[in-house]
Amino acid sequence: MLRSLWTAASGMQAQALNIDVIANNLANVNSSGFKKSRADFQDLLYETLRSAGVASSSGTQVPVGIQVGHGTRAAAVQKIFTQGDYQFTKNELDMAIEGEGFFEIIQPDGESAYTRSGSFKIDGDGRIVTSDGFPLEPELTIPADSMAVSIGTDGTISILQAGETQPSEIGTIQLSRFVNNAGLSSIGRSLFLPTASSGDAITGTAGEEEFGTISQGYLEMSNVSVVDEMVSMIAAQRAYEVNSKSIQAADEMLQMANNLRR
Repeated sequence: MLRSLWTAASGMQAQALNIDVIANNLANVNSSGFKKSRADFQDLLYETLRSAGVASSSGTQVPVGIQVGHGTRAAAVQKIFTQGDYQFTKNELDMAIEGEGFFEIIQPDGESAYTRSGSFKIDGDGRIVTSDGFPLEPELTIPADSMAVSIGTDGTISILQAGETQPSEIGTIQLSRFVNNAGLSSIGRSLFLPTASSGDAITGTAGEEEFGTISQGYLEMSNVSVVDEMVSMIAAQRAYEVNSKSIQAADEMLQMANNLRR
């Protein structure tokens, strides 16, 4: 009888984590470059009361055994790197990656981080940086007298300076990709760090060697579907409720047992 209490409690804990993951997805529905997460669960150990295939007293073989499970637990919270919708912004420093790849960003401690969010700005030194001021790698500087910035699908940046009639090329944006995107570690700010599971970053030119292309004036939005998340939230809520009912039923049965009299 007590086994059911702990089994149902593990189910409630699992659904509470599921709701946490769903809530974070919904909170970031408008975060550019955000990738939704999915909680994966697995069953716990089983107590074997009778093994399948053992011989019975009559000399026959038992076809089915008796195993009682002990509930569930979270196995993983996986990032889903499907493509998000594109938003046309007309901002010349907004960039979206169509296909595989990440922008490489240099953090204040000098460590590289990677992002799908292409919402870039220019700082006081003319460098192309993120909203937090982290520079793009390789570092690219826009001259102060630039009148227009053009970014090709291969990441080539050209500028038109005052007094000039032809644009001049100032550099190329490189992209990075990983063997296992789901193995990347999220650190907030739409940034990811490589891990042993993701493998090291593979750097290359946009449009070549399985890398995606770059679209200027667009942003890749979150890949969260509000409808899907709402359905998942309702299912998790009902699963939490039915597990609480299991605890209530087990408690009532224990109460009946305690009230037995001779």
